[in-house]
This record gives sequence, structure tokens and C-alpha cells, in this order.
Amino acid sequence: MTVRMRRWLVVGLLLAVAVARPLGQQAAPGAPAPAKKNPLLKLVEPWPSAAKLQERRLEAESDPLFASAEPLAITLVGDFKAINKDRNQTSREVYPATLRVGDATIPTTINARGHLRRMVRTCDYVPLRLEFAKKDVKGTIFARQDALKLVVQCAGGSEFEQYIVREHLAYRIFNVITHRSFRARLARVTYIDAATGKPAGTRAGMFLEDETSVARRMEGRIVELPRLRFEDLDMDTLMPMMIFEFMIGNTDYSIYALHNVRIVQRPDKSLHPVPYDFDVSGIVNPPYGIPARAMMLKSITERLYRGPCRAQPLVDPIVANFVAKKDIIRTMVEETPGLDRGTRSEVKSFVDGFYSSIKTSKDVRGLFVNCAPKSTM
Repeated sequence: MTVRMRRWLVVGLLLAVAVARPLGQQAAPGAPAPAKKNPLLKLVEPWPSAAKLQERRLEAESDPLFASAEPLAITLVGDFKAINKDRNQTSREVYPATLRVGDATIPTTINARGHLRRMVRTCDYVPLRLEFAKKDVKGTIFARQDALKLVVQCAGGSEFEQYIVREHLAYRIFNVITHRSFRARLARVTYIDAATGKPAGTRAGMFLEDETSVARRMEGRIVELPRLRFEDLDMDTLMPMMIFEFMIGNTDYSIYALHNVRIVQRPDKSLHPVPYDFDVSGIVNPPYGIPARAMMLKSITERLYRGPCRAQPLVDPIVANFVAKKDIIRTMVEETPGLDRGTRSEVKSFVDGFYSSIKTSKDVRGLFVNCAPKSTM
């Protein structure tokens, strides 16, 4: 544990003592609402027993929604005209809806979410978040789900369907590299206007595993800790993440700002970054994908390693894992349903480009040991 982490733990403990209220003491009438809970308090909360953590892990691993890679056919009934007009990124307005899957009809609520894809100039349709009551999903494929992000097609047409399938493939590739990753499930979503009962289109979508489930599969918990540095993090989790982001050509993330990264703390106090949201990456390559100016890249199809520089004996086993999974990943690209011929060829070429960039020990040393300031296609 780093000195910085020890300081956080001490601060969290002091805050826990400072804000604790004696049992039975009530807030004074007319007193202002209590301040938002300090995220550092999470660091000093007691842990469940090892047996309970294992029970949670096994339960999360068996979630029926992510037990299959087959696209899931669902129908959503709601006021999608209103939902698609909800473009204010601070808005949390909730809309009643119904989800139909198989013989099950599940009450749900929907709200618009996201940043880039929520903007009118970026996408015609807003990304969604669905919430459920546990009693309503019991016995269905959504059993034990409280809330789920639904990634939707940015716009109509087969081209935008391909981007969903490509992003889903990125999640599956990272699942092959490490279990410390978000799971995703493709969906075929039919939208129906609640007022008229008329269909509003059928498009591709993707359910993203809830962060709490990810943490439970890692026998840990989500903590909100911005401004983290590499040395604060578990290197056996950080390095695969950073090399994977390089592999798919993604620079749209920040551990420091907790942008498209969640942090899982385990009982030994170690911190593990888990990335998500890969749409603005080279392997997806959507029309709205533009690299951040600070990256000095011509396009998002250029790769740039943004991770720590480490000694070669520490890097080699991690790179070896990527190399060992090469055939599995290439076969996955070949066999992914829904990719058209041109897209499949493009994705395969992009993946092969990564493996060409780490072909020799000298290549690995230049990228991840010396961290030479260069980008690759």
C-alpha cells in the first residue's frame, strides 16, 4: 500500500469518527439536509466475511443475462419521443416503461444518460438506463438486476448497427484477457410508443453489466476515488487494462478523472481499475470519433500507449497473455455474428496491427518499458 493510500485511509477513519452521530440522536427541526456522504468513508467500511464475498461472487458470475453471447430479443414500451428529447446532461428525469422478453412483461423505468452520445449533434437516439424492482425480474433472464445501462444505436441504418457489434466485440476481447472486466450482452430492441401502441423501430442495442456486479465478481466494492496515480493501483490489473486500451486504439478514458473507468477496492485495500465505454476507439471507429487534441493523434485509429513504463521482466508475462490469446481473439472476430464482410475484414486487420506492434522483444521494450513517444496504426 502506498503512502498516499495510507493517508486516505487515515482521513477516511477520521471522517467516520467526526460525522458519526450518537445512536438515537435526531437532526434538529428545520436543519439543512445532510451533506453528501464523503467517498473516503467507503475505504474504512467493514468488509463482509470471506464466505459472504465468495457467495456474492458466485451469484454475480451466474447472472442469467450474461450467461449467453446470443443477441437477446426484447421490446420496450415507453414515451420515446420525450426520452429522445431529454438531452440535458444534468437531467435525471425518469420515464415509466415496460420491457417484454419472451413470455415475461416487466415494469421498468427509463432515463436518458451519457455525455457525447447524448448530444443532439452526435446521435439521433440517447443512451438509456433501465431500473427494475427485484420482485418484478425474479424468475426472468433479468433476475437480480437492479439497474442496467442500455447502449443504443446512435442512428438508424446498418452502418450504425455495425458500431454496436464492434463495441460489443471489444468487451468480449477484454473478457478473454481478464475476468476483471465488464460483461456485455447484445440485444435486438423493438421500441413501441406507449401512447399509440405503434412500433418506433427495431435496432441493435447492448446491455452493460452493472458496476456492483463487476465488483462482486472481483470480491470487492466500488469506491469513488478521483485523482489516483499509477502507483496507487494494482499493477496486475492496471497493465492489462492499459495494454488492452492500446490494443483497441482507445484514449477516451482517465483514471485520474474517473472518466470511463471504475475503481474496485478489495479487502486487502488494493485498488483495481476497470474500463468501459469503448465507442470512441479505433476498433469501433464511429463517424463522431475524434481524438482529444492533447493526444496529438491524427485519428482514433492511431494507437497510443498511455500506461506506466515498467521493467521488462514485469511487462513480459502480461504481453505473453495477450499473445497466448491471439488465436482465440482472431477466431472471435471471424465468428462474431452480425459483422458484415467489410467490417469483419477491417476489424481483423486492426487486431492484427496490434499484434504486429508487439512482435519482438524490442517492440515490447520500446512501447511498454521505454514508453517511446510514438503512435502506431
